[in-house]
Amino acid sequence: MACIPFSRPTLLGCEAEQVVAVLQAGELSGGRATAACERLLNIECGVSAALLTCSASAALEMSALLLALRPGDEVILPSFQFPSAANAILRCGAVPVFVDIDPRTMNIDPQAAAAAVTPRTRALSIMHYSGVACDMQPLLALCADRGLDLLEDAAQALGASWRGKPLGSFGRAACLSFHATKNLTMGEGGALLLRETADLPLAEQLRDKGTDQAAFRRGEKTFYQWQRQGISAVPSGLAAACLLPQLEQLAAITAARRALWQRYDAALAPLYAAGLLGGPYVPPDAFHNAHIYFIKTADAAERSKLAAYLAARGIGSASHFQPLHSAPAGRRYGRFHGEDRYTTRESERLLRLPLYHGMPPQAVEQTAATISAFYGRKGV
Repeated sequence: MACIPFSRPTLLGCEAEQVVAVLQAGELSGGRATAACERLLNIECGVSAALLTCSASAALEMSALLLALRPGDEVILPSFQFPSAANAILRCGAVPVFVDIDPRTMNIDPQAAAAAVTPRTRALSIMHYSGVACDMQPLLALCADRGLDLLEDAAQALGASWRGKPLGSFGRAACLSFHATKNLTMGEGGALLLRETADLPLAEQLRDKGTDQAAFRRGEKTFYQWQRQGISAVPSGLAAACLLPQLEQLAAITAARRALWQRYDAALAPLYAAGLLGGPYVPPDAFHNAHIYFIKTADAAERSKLAAYLAARGIGSASHFQPLHSAPAGRRYGRFHGEDRYTTRESERLLRLPLYHGMPPQAVEQTAATISAFYGRKGV
C-alpha cells in the first residue's frame, strides 16, 4: 500500500551546517543568521524592512499594535482564515468583522469588504489563500478611498506575486509564516514585513517586549528602557539558521512545488471536465507559489468519504479552516456582515492533497489515480 503523507517539512540537507555555525558563535538569540534572513526577505519581498519573529501569529499581533487599534475600532477580514488574524485584532480590544469570500480563490470578496465599512472601520485584513493573490485592485482602491490601513496575511504566500509585485508588499504591514507546514520552514517562526521605514523603530520595540533593546544592541543608546506595550517575539538564532539556506534556494523550491502543482492539475483535469470535482483557480494577474493544491467535492459528506478512501490506501489529505464567524470565539467576539453565501459551503467542500518539497512525481500520479478510482473512472 502506498504511503504518501499529507505534508513533510522542507529540509535541504545543509541546515545542520548553519546550526553548528550558530552554536559555535554562541548566537542563540538573534545574531548573524537572523540578520541574513531579514536581508534576503527585504530583497525578495520588496519591502522597506523585515523582522524575523518567533511565529506568524506574533507578527500579526505586532501589526495590530503598530496600527494602535483601540477598543471599538473595527477591522474587516475574511471569515475563512486562521484564528491568529482575529486574535491580533482582539488583543487591542478592536472588533473583527467577518465577510464572505470569492468561491474561486477562497480569498476575501472585495465587494463584501466594501459593504462592511462603517465609520468605526480602521483597517482591512486580507489573506492570500494557498499563495494565490487576492483581487488587489479593488481592495487597494477601497483602502485609499476610505482611509483604511491594509494588513496582509501572507503566511502562505512567500514567493508569490500580483502583477509582478511580491505579496506582502502591498499593506502597511504583512506577516509571513515559516511553520513546519509552509514552503520554507524554521519549525516555528514568521516575519513582519513593513512597507514604510518609518514604522521600523516602533516595530523593533514591539518585538522586543516594548523596549528599545535593538537600538541599544546597535550602539545607538548606552542603555535600554521599557518604552511601550510589546511582546516577546525575537526568534532563536538556531531556527534562523535552519531557514537561511532555504531562503537562499527559494526560487528553486518554488519551481519544484509549482511543477508538482501543475502535474496535479493535468492529472485531475478529466474529473474537473466531467463536473465530478472542483479545482483551484489562479487569476491571470496572480503568480502563485504552489503552497496548497486543493480540490472541492460536492459537499462535506462526500469530502469525508473521499478522505477516508484515500487514508485507507495510505494517502494523507486534510480539510482546512473552519469559518471564524461560526466558531465559538467568533460568535462571542466578532460579527459577520452580509450574507454567508460561500464561506461555509466552500470550506466544507475543500480538501487539500499531499504537496511537499521532495515529493516524487509518482506520488502525485498515485494520488490522482486513487481519486479517479473513487469516482469510478479508470485512469486519470
